[in-house]
Amino acid sequence: MIEEEDEPGDLPPLHLPRRTRGLLYGAFLLLAGAVVADLVSGPGTTLSPLLAVAPVLAGATTRKARVPLLVGAAALLAVGTLESANEQLPTAVRVSVLVTVLAATLASAANVLLVAARERELFQVRTVAEAAQRALLRPPPERIGRLRLAVRYVAAAAEARIGGDLYAVLDTRFGVRILLGDVQGHGLPSVETAADVLGVFREGARTEPDLGRLAERLDAALAARPGDGRFATALLLSVPPGREPVMVVNCGHPHPLLRRAGVVGELEPEEAAPPLGLLGLTGGRYPVGRFEARPGDLLLLYTDGVSEARNADGVFYPLAQRLPSLHAGQPADLLDGVLADVDDWVGPAGLADDAALLAIRWEQRAER
Repeated sequence: MIEEEDEPGDLPPLHLPRRTRGLLYGAFLLLAGAVVADLVSGPGTTLSPLLAVAPVLAGATTRKARVPLLVGAAALLAVGTLESANEQLPTAVRVSVLVTVLAATLASAANVLLVAARERELFQVRTVAEAAQRALLRPPPERIGRLRLAVRYVAAAAEARIGGDLYAVLDTRFGVRILLGDVQGHGLPSVETAADVLGVFREGARTEPDLGRLAERLDAALAARPGDGRFATALLLSVPPGREPVMVVNCGHPHPLLRRAGVVGELEPEEAAPPLGLLGLTGGRYPVGRFEARPGDLLLLYTDGVSEARNADGVFYPLAQRLPSLHAGQPADLLDGVLADVDDWVGPAGLADDAALLAIRWEQRAER
């Protein structure tokens, strides 16, 4: 028994693509043509069974069961009109046509209710998932000392609003500690792994003075997870409160891009290091790199959802080549420009993976 309400008001409006609307309009025009042909074809023949398609088409345009019911009622009236004008039709044909249209009407209304119920359930799941992700991925302040920051997270599709991309920015006694990473896989298992990584980072960033040791703690937390074998690429930064060099640990992640005086270059580590969760396989360590930040420098951290975005020809998005031409006023402006450029690059296909970006710009003076 269907108990779903007729009008699921908690769902967003239904928007049909232009091509879909055109096809539906074309189908309705064909039905209208069939009615006209039935009227002029003479006695003994009928095209009225085609009217059973009308409520089915109406059900494809709405989330309200009354729409196919009303269209079905109109179709039944049209069938009655056609049959009254064609008295030579056998009674069995008349009855079968009416039953067919009525059955199609009821089935279409039931299908609308069922689809609306499933959409409502999916919409609620997405809403909860988005709330959970906002709780995990807390937006950083726009300004911390000499740093101006911005972050953006974009899901690959409306059906995949959560994933394994993660970021965190913490102001600690050791300076500003920053994490940006990408957990292997998608969906809730990746979100659970990301939550573990973020929890360890938020605790360790405030207590561990050595950035390499902090990366090892994150690696140990992932390696200790039971059974799933997930790993995560990550970038860890520590920006001291003074003029000391910025420390960077790259755990198998795409290299950050430094934009300085209009020139873009990659910050490549001197030694390669594995993703978090895989350090035990190499028996190595996480080396700490350093660079001198200058006022006006802009550092861009990103996940591979950006760098591996493909256009229609299968070519990866050339982030390092296109970054110098993008507007670089505030970090937020730059990130919006990058995402707009990526969207133009991939076209209608959209992103194939979630994308997270974090931009940092060094100002001349600390905020007072």
